[in-house]
Amino acid sequence: MKTIDTSNRRIFLRTLSLGAGALLTSSSWAEAMLKKVDMKIGYSAITWGGKDEQAMADLAGLGFKGIQLRANTFGPYRNKVSELKDSLIQHNLTLCMFSSGNVEIDPAKFESTVDTHVAHASFVKALGGNAIQLTNSLRPKDRKPTTEELKKLAQVMNEIGKQTADLGVQAVYHNHMNQLGETPEEVDIIVQAMDPRYAKLLLDIAHYKQGGGEPEEAVVKYKNIIHSLHLKDTKPADTKNGYKFVELGQGRVNVPAVFDALNKIKFKGWAVIELDGVPDPGKSPLVCAEINKKYITETLKYPLG
Repeated sequence: MKTIDTSNRRIFLRTLSLGAGALLTSSSWAEAMLKKVDMKIGYSAITWGGKDEQAMADLAGLGFKGIQLRANTFGPYRNKVSELKDSLIQHNLTLCMFSSGNVEIDPAKFESTVDTHVAHASFVKALGGNAIQLTNSLRPKDRKPTTEELKKLAQVMNEIGKQTADLGVQAVYHNHMNQLGETPEEVDIIVQAMDPRYAKLLLDIAHYKQGGGEPEEAVVKYKNIIHSLHLKDTKPADTKNGYKFVELGQGRVNVPAVFDALNKIKFKGWAVIELDGVPDPGKSPLVCAEINKKYITETLKYPLG
């Protein structure tokens, strides 16, 4: 009986040990899954309509660590950069992206276009940032853009990026509805013509979806040139365009699939939540940010940083 008891005891202890190991393994797995993608989550101030101080206060209060500001800050702060930088530091926010504005493909505007974005890059560098977002002029109203026009956009962005690289600032192209690069086919022509040393891709997952593509596929396809993302959703609406951009989880974008794709390519950059404006009456920019935060942290189980 004593031998049997000892044997049972050994089995029991071994089982207990294995169980503890399994629990530890399970815990480690859960922790790993909690942070599927080693990226940082930022938020764009655009929703606040120019009230950037309020945006900084609201986003800091929600626990975001990165903010995207726009070119509207350049005029007021270009000669007093320290004031804006102090506000960022006060709110413990990194300037994770800067909306530098449109890139013109008109040869007559080439020099002024490049100079404008290089000036913005200097401003960004002084604020502690390292990336500027480039969009472009409206697409032709009565036709699709030509391959030549799309490649010209890439060429101008390459030149901008070449000059901003000297400042330590990365130029990134933002795909956008109603601009050059609306459809996946147009985006591909632009990206293929971009010099990855000087111009990289900021993939807006809602614009890409609305343009007819699957953003999770684009993440994998452009893994070698993707620099950052805009996170938002899109759904049909009774508007002029027939759609509107909404908070994450409120529309047609398969956001979990996007995160899985980012995990697959081991993405480590900034993903910036962005809403051009408040999508529904009665909401505020802060309420929208709270909805987006809840989706990221509770639905996706992903930390803000």
